Amino acid sequence: MKLKIKLPLLFLLMLLILMFSIGFYLKFVFTVYSPIRTTLLDSPYVVLLLPIFVIAGSIFSILILYIHYYIEKPIRRLNARLEEVNVVHPLPPLAVKRKDEIGELYKHFNKMEHRLQLAHREQTDMIAAIAHDLKTPLTSINGFTELLATHEDLPEAEKQEYYELIQRKSAYMVELLNDFSSFTKEKSELESMTAKPVKATELFADIAFEYEYELAGLDIELVCRHSFTDSIWLTVKEPMLRRVFGNLFSNAVRYGGKPDLKVYMTGYLREHHAYFQIEDNGIGVPDQDMSSLFLKFFTVDPSRQSRKGGLGLGLASCKSIIEHHGGEITAFSSEYGGLGIRFSLPL
Repeated sequence: MKLKIKLPLLFLLMLLILMFSIGFYLKFVFTVYSPIRTTLLDSPYVVLLLPIFVIAGSIFSILILYIHYYIEKPIRRLNARLEEVNVVHPLPPLAVKRKDEIGELYKHFNKMEHRLQLAHREQTDMIAAIAHDLKTPLTSINGFTELLATHEDLPEAEKQEYYELIQRKSAYMVELLNDFSSFTKEKSELESMTAKPVKATELFADIAFEYEYELAGLDIELVCRHSFTDSIWLTVKEPMLRRVFGNLFSNAVRYGGKPDLKVYMTGYLREHHAYFQIEDNGIGVPDQDMSSLFLKFFTVDPSRQSRKGGLGLGLASCKSIIEHHGGEITAFSSEYGGLGIRFSLPL
């Protein structure tokens, strides 16, 4: 039973008991002592009223004990835990046995601690990822410039090759920094952009048309199907939503890992949400990594990530955009053999 129901019922019960006790006692007193004519200040009545105060005092003592053990003490425990919060060395979650508001408060506190630990880990991973991805090209650039500075007798063809390598490494660093900059600006763009209504059929058709030709240029087939009708409308920030589709298609192409890669886009309606799925028949992702795919800077295979490029921000960006729209996004093993990403948008 909820605490907001418990407390009024408790007060009501105690009030009823108090009123019943007083009424019963007064009936008894005036039945037995009705022949006696005296004032309320006379000692017999003063003595007779004492049990009423004893009953009332007992009831309110019970109330005080209840508030102490079931409200004040749990809140003090929660305040003490707030002073002990440690994102580096997390403590065991608070035990939750109660089903009322205090129990819900403890559950929300455990979730808050988990989010703080996750945010701390993401920040640590961010620093490590940026440092690693920038250190590798910087080391190469330093090596090539040192060669050019110390070996003036190098053939022109070899010098030109070194210059081109330096240029490619520099361009890669610029690309990484642009990715990171775009991700940090995303939230402000989401807040400032206005959501507009769009038909689910038109949105699906536009995305399918755009990427069908793009993927065809890479010898990748795109298979599309949906069950939307023209009566289904979505209110979305379309440029940001197109960024989601772009990230998902880019990931499928970049990490599919198959020469005969196929990508499948599906749309359907379930309850009060429109669902979109992007799947491929590629090498997929290990099951143990599925839940971590949407973490910032997470990479399934760091060596593959360094070869293919990127900071591991694509799916984290997708998650941020979809949740901003009030939807959810998940990863799953596709029936086609590769990775599947499913996200929902409220109608």
